[in-house]
Amino acid sequence: MRIVVADDSVLLREGLQLLLAEAGHEVVAAVGDGPGLVAAALEHRPDLAVVDVRMPPSHTDEGLRAAVRVRREWPAARVLVLSQYVVASYADELLATGEGGVGYLLKDRVSEVAEFLDALATVQAGGTVLDPMVVRDLMGRRRDPLLALTPREREVLALMAQGRSNAAVADALVVSLAAVEKHTQRIFAKLGLAPDDDQAHRRVLAVLRYLRSGADPATGAPR
Repeated sequence: MRIVVADDSVLLREGLQLLLAEAGHEVVAAVGDGPGLVAAALEHRPDLAVVDVRMPPSHTDEGLRAAVRVRREWPAARVLVLSQYVVASYADELLATGEGGVGYLLKDRVSEVAEFLDALATVQAGGTVLDPMVVRDLMGRRRDPLLALTPREREVLALMAQGRSNAAVADALVVSLAAVEKHTQRIFAKLGLAPDDDQAHRRVLAVLRYLRSGADPATGAPR
C-alpha cells in the first residue's frame, strides 16, 4: 500500500513510517502541516493518507480541514485521521459523503499495532473505521455543540456575547490576551465555524449560536 503520512510531530511521523515499512507498506511522502498534506495527496494519489488532526499554525483542526479539502478535490481519496482527542469540527463533513474510505481513530490505537494495521486495510478497501470514543463524542456534540466547550471557553463566549473585545475579556478573566485568542480559536473550531471566514464574522456567528442556545448568562453553560 502506498501511504502519505501527515503529522507535525517528527517522532511520531518517523515512528509511523517505520511501523508502516515493517508492515510492507511504502510511505511515498511524510509532511508536517495541512497544505503539505493536500499537496502530497494530490501529487502522489496514494492508496491511503494517515493524518493527524492538530497541526500548525493553530494546532486545532488543520489536519482535519486538510483531509476534507483532499476529499473535495479527490473524492476517491482514502483517509485515516488520528487524534489525541476527539475534534468534532469538520468530522461530520469528512464522513458526510457516505462513500467510505474514511477512518477516525484516537492515537492510543496506534500502540495496538494489529488493530491499527487492520484499520488501514479496512479504510483502503473503502470501509469506514470509527473509534468508539469518536462515535460517542460526535453523537453528543450533534445535539448541542456548546456542550463541547470547556467551562473557561463558555466564560469567554459569554463575555464575547456581552460585546467585549478580546482585550476586555482578558481583563475580566485576569488572563493574557494570547490565552483569550487561543480560547476563541478553539471555540470557533468546536462550533464548526470555518476559518475561511474572517475573524469578525466568526465572532458574530459564535455569539449568535450562544444566544440561540439560551445559555445561562452567568456561566455560559447551555440550559
